[in-house]
Amino acid sequence: MIEVQGVSGQRVAVLGLGRSGLSAARALRAGGAQVLAWDDNPAAREGASEEGFEIKDLSRDGVFDDIASLIVSPGIPHLYPQPNKVVANALRAGVPVDNDIGLFFRSFSGTGWEAYDQPPKVIAVTGSNGKSTTSALIHHVLEEAGKDVQLAGNIGRGVLDIDPPGDGGVVVLELSSYQTELARALTPDIAVFTNLTPDHLDRHAGLGGYFAAKRRLFAEGGPDRAIIGVDEDEGLFLAGQLAVGRGDDRVIRVSADRRLSGPGWSVFARKGFLSEYRKGKQAGSIDLRNIKGLPGAHNHQNACAAYAACRTLGLAPKVIERAFQSFGGLPHRSQVIAEKNGVAFVNDSKATNVDSALKALMAFDKIRWICGGLAKEGGLSALVPGFGHVAKAYVIGREAAEFSLQLEGLEAEVCTTMERAVARAMEDAQPGETVLLAPAAASFDQYDNFEKRGEDFIRQVTSRL
Repeated sequence: MIEVQGVSGQRVAVLGLGRSGLSAARALRAGGAQVLAWDDNPAAREGASEEGFEIKDLSRDGVFDDIASLIVSPGIPHLYPQPNKVVANALRAGVPVDNDIGLFFRSFSGTGWEAYDQPPKVIAVTGSNGKSTTSALIHHVLEEAGKDVQLAGNIGRGVLDIDPPGDGGVVVLELSSYQTELARALTPDIAVFTNLTPDHLDRHAGLGGYFAAKRRLFAEGGPDRAIIGVDEDEGLFLAGQLAVGRGDDRVIRVSADRRLSGPGWSVFARKGFLSEYRKGKQAGSIDLRNIKGLPGAHNHQNACAAYAACRTLGLAPKVIERAFQSFGGLPHRSQVIAEKNGVAFVNDSKATNVDSALKALMAFDKIRWICGGLAKEGGLSALVPGFGHVAKAYVIGREAAEFSLQLEGLEAEVCTTMERAVARAMEDAQPGETVLLAPAAASFDQYDNFEKRGEDFIRQVTSRL
């Protein structure tokens, strides 16, 4: 556990008692704070009470008169579309609002570090798509290289649940926009920006607010190295803001779309080959085409970002390449779950928006595509460039018929349930084809989350093999 510093003797309120909220409450208590906890869910309150935390309704008037700060869980809105009532009460009372990420960064450095040969480092990864895979891949490479490394944040453990790092230790954090937007302290040693596509727009009042939340990790965090995906305008702009000149190698530009040139430091992938250039000369390369855990151009972008992060820590290209070969991928993210009679079965249930689903479609040829669910704003027109890879679509979800009408030009069968979609796709699939779950929609019309949807796909496939 990372004990929170600077709170001894203070009364600190915690709103939201899920994974991050409870870990924050424990770390605050370990740092000497008196914790007052609240969650609208009675079961969550009961669980916190059983751990000895004082339960206090933070929505009542005057409750913040003697509270030093409020710690808010990521899912609770603090500004848009409108502030949670508790957050609004705290702000009106002049009480600082923070989250577990802010507590982590202000408490991370510990006593005894002066005796370390190499101070511990933090690598923080954010972006719209690929941040989980990039974070897990960095962690895997460092682990394979024998480093003391921990994975936390939006993936793995809560940031305050990790062990205090040892000499030369590395902490890899996946950070969402919800986390970077509110944290009062953001000081990673290395920060990674994968890409930006529209998402969570209601929470951030539009694309500009969403980008601003991501940008805080770099503009306010002041990392020693910034690794920036430049395949969108926002990434180009961010890299330009951070660099003081063309040869500034504190900014590493990453692309899976084109060859990058210039005197600076860049890592890019073209036609399945990763290349690293520094000062205009090639410094390393990896053939990504046969790495099963990293299929498609979107995963090649993740590989470039992870490669760059590991290179900043001094790992050799060959060491990184060996670790890439043994990376198995993440569940529900281009996860190859089976192959039989020349047909591959791929679970990409995490493809909950149009952009991520398009990347999944572009990664394979001759696809039997299982899609559908709770559609997001903007429609499906952006998927059209991937339709040439699809032999047929099998549409699930309560609104499957309406969803299928947006797949103009594709043969689409309304299946509604995962069971029927998998059965029909397996009946139709021919050798050399891929049965792909890439829903391009949220799961909440039929499942609690995308993980449950992916697990159902796996269950339906494996029961028929």
